Amino acid sequence: MAMSLAAAPAMRPARHWRLRIAALVAVLALALTATGFHGRMSDTAFRDLQERAENTLGLAEATLRGQLSRFERLPGLIADQELVRELLKAPRDAGLVDQTNRYLKETAERLGASDIYVMYRDGETLAASNFDMAHSFVGGNFAFRPYFFDALDGGEGRFFALGTTSNKRGYYFGAGVEIEGEVPGVLVIKVDVDEIENAWSSNDLRIVVTDPEGIVFLSNRPDWLFRALGPLPAENLARTRETRRYANAEVGEVPARFLPGPGGLRLLRTGTGDGPETEYLVVEAFMPEADWTVKVLSPTRGAREQALVRIAAALLALAVAGFAGHLVWQRRRQMAERLAVQQAAKAELESRVAERTSQLATANRALQDEIGERIAAEARLRRTQAELVQAGKLAALGQMSAALSHEFNQPLAAARNYAENADLLLQRGRVAEAQENLGRIIGTMDRMGRISRHLRNFARKPNRQLRPVALDEVVAATEELLGWRLRKVGAVLETDLGEAGLSVTAGPVRLQQVLVNLIGNALDAIEDADDRRLHLCARREGDQVEITLRDHGPGVPEHLHERIFDPFFSTKGVGKGLGLGLSISFNIVSDFGGRLSLRNHPEGGAEFSLRLRAADRIVLEDAS
Repeated sequence: MAMSLAAAPAMRPARHWRLRIAALVAVLALALTATGFHGRMSDTAFRDLQERAENTLGLAEATLRGQLSRFERLPGLIADQELVRELLKAPRDAGLVDQTNRYLKETAERLGASDIYVMYRDGETLAASNFDMAHSFVGGNFAFRPYFFDALDGGEGRFFALGTTSNKRGYYFGAGVEIEGEVPGVLVIKVDVDEIENAWSSNDLRIVVTDPEGIVFLSNRPDWLFRALGPLPAENLARTRETRRYANAEVGEVPARFLPGPGGLRLLRTGTGDGPETEYLVVEAFMPEADWTVKVLSPTRGAREQALVRIAAALLALAVAGFAGHLVWQRRRQMAERLAVQQAAKAELESRVAERTSQLATANRALQDEIGERIAAEARLRRTQAELVQAGKLAALGQMSAALSHEFNQPLAAARNYAENADLLLQRGRVAEAQENLGRIIGTMDRMGRISRHLRNFARKPNRQLRPVALDEVVAATEELLGWRLRKVGAVLETDLGEAGLSVTAGPVRLQQVLVNLIGNALDAIEDADDRRLHLCARREGDQVEITLRDHGPGVPEHLHERIFDPFFSTKGVGKGLGLGLSISFNIVSDFGGRLSLRNHPEGGAEFSLRLRAADRIVLEDAS
């Protein structure tokens, strides 16, 4: 015992030395790891930043291209107008000048252009849309502008500049006015770009567009306008002044320099030596049609901080892993002591497993009983659903009865009149005319028979067996049933069923009920609308057929789309429906193996889409 106590102090210094060496090794390992991680994490963070910037660049470039493409062909079309040609033939005719001024003003307002004006071959502006404004172009000479002499030479005049008269930035489209093989003048459209610039507002990203000389003319940084990012060569400045691209605006430089970044990326640093610099990641794209360069500048501070955070997280993870390893090493020494305890626990565990197995067997039997009950409940639900379908059809028939009685009374009254006339004609020996009246009576009776047959089919409980159904026949029967509603509302049902003989896999009566419900709801939606057209279209897409019904009503609010097919949910007023029609239609379409959905059409109104399987590619099955 004495020897053991004496040896203990000697062992403690040795243990302390081992701990210090292990700690030193761990610190060195962390330092080396941090050095290796720094480059990798920086590359990853900058690549993420580049991806976000390229997405923004794509949007900005698409916005610019879209704005330019809107007006690209308009100068040539307006230049062909007879009024413009007559003005160039008689440039001093005051009546023609006034008439052209008003035409150009109306055209500019309709197109959303900033200005439209006509220039004579010497560069003088004869007429302009801003003739009645303080900064009118009429009488001004812009022969120094490239868009003028390029268009005068038969080419396309394109130029971005700051207006010398209006002092507003714009993109100019010029087109020569050709008369008998000569070009006596040019028509110019100026497009305002301020709206594009306003859409680029951002707290961190900087979006700039530079001209061929490298000067910024569009930017969400107003203090960078008419400045070059870095030194501006003298020849570039001279060309800018020669064309008077920026009129009397001062053209300068933004203190900046470009330098390489991680992973071959390009960086830009702005600022002076007196204050802190700002670093940006640069992504850019060239627009050859306008000779512009679009740049998106993303501050790199966040990316560098993100890389440091990732490195710290990785080092922390390594430290945690090392500490966990140390704990594992300590715990292994305790494993031997636990083995005996585990052996005893094993026996107890086996006893508990047997007990638990018995409990699970009992629970399994109870679960099987519950499954049987749920299957029975589902069967009852399907029966109830079928009864609801039938009830909905009978309710629809009840609503039709008042109007359909008029449909039957009219043909009966007409048949009676034809019969009385035929009797008189026979008494007078006019047999041919009497036979013609009898033919009309037969036609009237046939029409009443068709309506009655459709009503019987609609009210009858359907046979649930699916089969091929000709779409045109179902649509025709639906129009027969709802003809009175269409006439009452004053609506027109426009049908386009695509290829001839289009068939779907469904039940004919239930599919007819779905169409009656959808068209009935659409008629309710357009009762107070100015445009009372309904569009019923069908197209085959592979092994499916899509049927769409669109109205021109107010549409369905977005927040109600998820509830529109719920039972007893209705957007109509009190007393105008039970809210079962769309729910029943949804379930019927689901039984067909199809899908019923709703969206608001981009041009207004609601559009229901019904997708069913094509009949010639589907094995028939029972839908019950």
